[in-house]
Amino acid sequence: MRRGKEKIFNVPTVIVSIIAILVLIEALCESISPRLYLEILQSFAFVPGRFTFAFDPDRVSAAYNAISQQGEERAQLERFFLGDGRPLWWTPLTYAFLHGGWLHVGLNCLWFVAFGSAVARRFGTPRFLLFCVATAIAGAAMHYVTHISDLQPVVGASAVVSGAMAAAVRFVFQPGAPLGQTLGFGDRAAEDRSYRLPALPLPEIFSNRSAISFLAFWFLANFLSGVVPGPLGITDATIAWEAHIGGFLVGLLAFRWFDAPPPFVVAPDDRRDSFIDRL
Repeated sequence: MRRGKEKIFNVPTVIVSIIAILVLIEALCESISPRLYLEILQSFAFVPGRFTFAFDPDRVSAAYNAISQQGEERAQLERFFLGDGRPLWWTPLTYAFLHGGWLHVGLNCLWFVAFGSAVARRFGTPRFLLFCVATAIAGAAMHYVTHISDLQPVVGASAVVSGAMAAAVRFVFQPGAPLGQTLGFGDRAAEDRSYRLPALPLPEIFSNRSAISFLAFWFLANFLSGVVPGPLGITDATIAWEAHIGGFLVGLLAFRWFDAPPPFVVAPDDRRDSFIDRL
């Protein structure tokens, strides 16, 4: 039997599509005027203080007054992002489509291909898209609880990327699923089987040397990004390491909610019991 050629890089369509959207949005932001870019940030970046202002305006006003003592330009910028003070309920999701420059979007896309590809193949496109939404919102929520009065805009898909990294930890380190195969290289049939291996239970992850090493590296990298922060783009738009943790925790702890059922056929009498076991 003649076999077709195997692709060297086997990236799922959903990953390619998301990356294309991120790149196109960044290209648009780079091509417009600084003023128009600020207006896009005002409308679509996540600004925690806008949500707090809706129920506790005094708290945000106190934080704004403290910032205004650091300089008029900074105060004007934060006042601009406060806008009319109404929460923009779409921004806990749309902030993930914006980035602070080509380096920011490039790094996110690189890690998204590496880890998101394996997770997308395992979850399937519908579950994977829901997973991306959940990790983005979790990232915004984690940043909110740690910066409740902040009026700086937050941008970036890093929470989603972090969630994909955490989800991959659940199934790429056990025997039969080496990390090299799950990143899309080598024999296609072997890769497909490795994606569908049973996920590691959480207690086993914390006793798996490879998984622990990866988790330690990830948390160290995020700690350093918090210790050595840096503004991106033409504003103080922030890559929030707290948001990374929010996405990562969802990917690690809520993995089973998005995982596809195992590919086996059950007898008619056993279908109900098998369904209950998967809940």
